[in-house]
Amino acid sequence: MKRIDLKKNFDSGYFQIKNESKDTAELTIFGTIADEKWWEEDVVPKDVKALLDEAKDVKNLNIYINSGGGSVFAGMAIYNMLKRFSAKKTVYVEGLAASIASIIAFCGDSLVIPKNAYLMVHKAWTIAAGNADEMLKTAETLETIDAGMLEVYKAHFRPGVQEDVFKAMVEAETWMTGEMAAEYFNIETSEPLTAVAYAGTLDYRNTPASIRERMQNQDEKEQTKRALARLELELESSF
Repeated sequence: MKRIDLKKNFDSGYFQIKNESKDTAELTIFGTIADEKWWEEDVVPKDVKALLDEAKDVKNLNIYINSGGGSVFAGMAIYNMLKRFSAKKTVYVEGLAASIASIIAFCGDSLVIPKNAYLMVHKAWTIAAGNADEMLKTAETLETIDAGMLEVYKAHFRPGVQEDVFKAMVEAETWMTGEMAAEYFNIETSEPLTAVAYAGTLDYRNTPASIRERMQNQDEKEQTKRALARLELELESSF
């Protein structure tokens, strides 16, 4: 089956479902999980629903994820939509499934993570304002979200994994390579991928240095590309 060009997908903020045959489709989720679409690379629930409706008759759905996470509510909505989708679902983490994207990664019948890709888990967080009662209500909501996310993870635990141990990992914000994730979850690992651009902003406290360095290089390349584009426009306007 023909694969979609991942480099092209990332550069163009690609989010699309593509029918590769009568029975198989591919869904690529590269970017930030959001409630509303502000940027081209944002992935929002209503778009996922619309694209799944286009593929409602396929028997197999391959899902490719490269995301630093985003809105927990949007992410849970996307997870539930994909979970309900009737086709056989195989999920591939292309570079990173962090935060709520790690929940979406478990929507399928099987999950494949390359040895050099990452799965990151942490507690839900938000920005809130208000009086003491309102802040306590926000804290209770976050605890409820954390409990719901834990249930998703638990459904995929390997035998013998202790819930308290994993909860401590969530509280500490833990980054797992494919090999490490396979120690805790019933997933498959694959051989390392060649370098894949990481999607979204990774403003987390424990982001691995290797990822921070790669994202800095991505930012520098993007700035150079934009500067060249501006220069081309200036040259065109001078004639």
